Amino acid sequence: MQAVILAAGKSTRTYPLTLTRPKPLLKVANKTIIEHNLEQLSGLVDEVIIVVGYKSEMIKDFLNDKFGKIKIKYVVQSDVIGNADALKLVEKEIKGKFILMFGDDLYSKKDIKNLLRFDNAILAQKVKTPENFGVLKINKNIFCEVVEKPKEFISDLVNIGCFVFSKKIFDVLSEIKLSSRNEYELTDAYNLMAKKHKIYVVQVEDYWLPITYPWNLLEANEYIIKNSKNSKNKKVVIEQFTTVGKKVFVGKNTVIKSGSYIEDGVIIGNDCKIGPNCYIRRYSTIGNNCHIGQSVEIKNSIIGDDSNVAHLSYVGDSVIGNNVNFGAGTVAANLRHDGKNVKCMINGNLVDSGKMKLGILVGDNCKIGINNSFYPGVKIDSGFMTLPREVIKKDLIQNNFKQ
Repeated sequence: MQAVILAAGKSTRTYPLTLTRPKPLLKVANKTIIEHNLEQLSGLVDEVIIVVGYKSEMIKDFLNDKFGKIKIKYVVQSDVIGNADALKLVEKEIKGKFILMFGDDLYSKKDIKNLLRFDNAILAQKVKTPENFGVLKINKNIFCEVVEKPKEFISDLVNIGCFVFSKKIFDVLSEIKLSSRNEYELTDAYNLMAKKHKIYVVQVEDYWLPITYPWNLLEANEYIIKNSKNSKNKKVVIEQFTTVGKKVFVGKNTVIKSGSYIEDGVIIGNDCKIGPNCYIRRYSTIGNNCHIGQSVEIKNSIIGDDSNVAHLSYVGDSVIGNNVNFGAGTVAANLRHDGKNVKCMINGNLVDSGKMKLGILVGDNCKIGINNSFYPGVKIDSGFMTLPREVIKKDLIQNNFKQ
């Protein structure tokens, strides 16, 4: 059995995190999105073909040609002109029925196995905001049509980007035309295919974790931690007078210094220095080679590899990239004074995050000055440096990060 993962896109909605790496290499619970999905495919497939484009060499270098027992092949989509075009590029590699998934989101082995009962099937999920998705019209679990972002209610069952197809899908790819977005859309392909062949709709039984915006990483992070069986590693130094919750994973060669308090449901990477006298709250993930220091509080946040929040700072409900340094006394606020949902600028539009609490979203290689105060929902471009005592109310962007 083969699987195809579409991972060529630039993912501008997850800026600034994807300015320096492709979206499949963003981490959830200290593991990349693509690793999560390859783990779910383990035991189901013997070969995965990954369609790469944006920063393709980073994915190739990260995975090489094997993941466990799975053989990895790469196909490059030089001009990213739609997911149907991406699928067409792999036609010569496909031997029979195959799994197809988008490289943006996290899927479950249980649900993928349910798809494999059929020759052609679409994985679907009921959602509260179907107007933001491709909505599925079905008749007794048989797919009829997908309608993209309908203005009027059709159904709450939506396409989530995971499929099983026979080679018959390739027969219709040459028939589809450019969409209004000047892309060849996969939705057009299976709309056409449904006129000739039965495509079943399988509803999610386990989980689907979409990563559309940066704050979705926090939601996925919480889910993975809640359902993880991780525990403390044996090669860890835990000094006296510390409190470490039961459901905490601590990577090897990490030191937890005296006075630190780590709640249940935290992941800490390898080679970290934690404390003294810090407070890491539930559903936080600290990357590898990080320093969380004196009188620092981390709440429900993701801290990237090689990053330091060394002293006297608060980081709440935030996503922090790799190699970021926080100056002393910095506060990342996560709650508006009026108690309304935090909104962020995404591709020039003000988007409601749906969250009352959301901190800051920081790209890689940033240097934050001492005594900085950040408003909720602020985004900081990769490589940005701030001055001491700044109050940052709006996104900090450079030429490579355009709203």
